[in-house]
Amino acid sequence: MRFKIVVLDGIYANPGDLIWDGLKPHGDFTIYERTAPEQVMDRALEADILIVNKVELRKALLYKLPKLKMIVISATGMNNVDLEAAKEHGVLVKNVVGYGAPSVAQHTFALILELTNRVSAHHHSVQNGEWDSGKGFSYTVSPVTGLSGKTLGIYGFGSIGREVASIGRAFGMNILVVSGHTLPADYPNYEFVSLPELFERSDIISLHAPLRDDNERVVNRALLSKMKPDARLINTARGPLIHEEDLKNWLMAHPMAGAALDVLEMEPPGAQHPLFGLTNCIITPHMAWTAKSARKKLIDEVVLHVTKFVSQQNSL
Repeated sequence: MRFKIVVLDGIYANPGDLIWDGLKPHGDFTIYERTAPEQVMDRALEADILIVNKVELRKALLYKLPKLKMIVISATGMNNVDLEAAKEHGVLVKNVVGYGAPSVAQHTFALILELTNRVSAHHHSVQNGEWDSGKGFSYTVSPVTGLSGKTLGIYGFGSIGREVASIGRAFGMNILVVSGHTLPADYPNYEFVSLPELFERSDIISLHAPLRDDNERVVNRALLSKMKPDARLINTARGPLIHEEDLKNWLMAHPMAGAALDVLEMEPPGAQHPLFGLTNCIITPHMAWTAKSARKKLIDEVVLHVTKFVSQQNSL
């Protein structure tokens, strides 16, 4: 039996430097770079298997797709699919976990190092001729913060959080962790604390928790008020973990502090985003997961999910 496979927003996993050919043996497949909400119904109507990244598949839509048997989310987060409706409709839903841990951890430290070493600011200073203006053989445009001996607080201790902790240890940092599912005895070199204590004691806080109903906007005015006045906040997890207006106010009141965000509450954010224009806030466009090696692993795992499903269906 051959299946009709439709990829609704394939450009994110594969902007053109990888291939989806692993899907070929399983049926006819169509790849769309992007699919607008008003196009989903028409493009998905005949599909047996849908592959989506951020396209939303809600209850009303799922019940209009009688041929649909499987959804593969080419990402870790599953909040764009109504899982309960899919179950009621007899549609199997799979996601991909762990593929991006090295890539996201790498970007996390790229953001940390930009906040502590200000490499780009010093580069532009040199390009603008300031090194040749009587400053001697060495100068800085802002203080450089050493990481060794500093405290790194990690909220969320899945594969990415563990990878970030390992890198932090390599820099000589002390590691604090907030985790609801990890046995502290398994990680004797790390200290497990409450979330308020993590914010009180950390010099750098890195968010790696999944978004749930109970932690939306958990980083708000109350929690930010516990931070050290020169602490740095990193978010490469989910934008809605942070109350962005509260963060703006905190950053404006603490010019020696900083934030570096790869995710925002609304993506793309629009021109009037409250954090735009702050000198102590860095924003990158949800790119932490995009290393080619990570995206290849992602596509390989998507194909594996489809392969297993097709094999099971054909053996019935």
